[in-house]
Amino acid sequence: MKEINLDYILRNRLPVTIFVILCSFALTYFASRAERDGVGYTPDQPINFSHKLHAGDMKIDCQYCHTGVEKSRHAMVPPVATCMNCHTIARKDRPDIIKLTDNYNQDKPLEWKRIHKVPDYAYFNHSVHINKGIDCISCHGEIRQMDKVGQMNSFTMSSCLSCHRNAHEKIPYLKNVKNGPEYCFACHR
Repeated sequence: MKEINLDYILRNRLPVTIFVILCSFALTYFASRAERDGVGYTPDQPINFSHKLHAGDMKIDCQYCHTGVEKSRHAMVPPVATCMNCHTIARKDRPDIIKLTDNYNQDKPLEWKRIHKVPDYAYFNHSVHINKGIDCISCHGEIRQMDKVGQMNSFTMSSCLSCHRNAHEKIPYLKNVKNGPEYCFACHR
């Protein structure tokens, strides 16, 4: 290769190429952040279920439907039978309740779309947080005001660590709250 050609590549093309690559990466990184974090994800569900009506207006406790959350790592999605505790009587003529009843009679679960998800490489235990008195809204947002549930907060390492480091600011309704663990093995097991 000629010296002039090599000089042109090193002085002009290489810096421009590196600049374009870095700009593309930065633009893609920041533009796709909400998608990676899941913030704003609000999928259509198999039936229209209003948390605003059930948890907000009717004041049904989260743990009535999401059983075992105080004992288990997971907040279980309620089985159709839980819904039918009320809907064998209440509003049986509504299209979504008819669909719910059909699933119940056929012993078929509803195919809910998962909204809130911690990455697979991170360990999260609902029961630890619930038993410390942390309300669901601290992580999930104002669920009691949502007709259609979506992810309102980020479940990234930085957002979890922010809460663990500044618990008194993030959870002001708990009086003697202590900061959570910050060592790696608390979440990465």
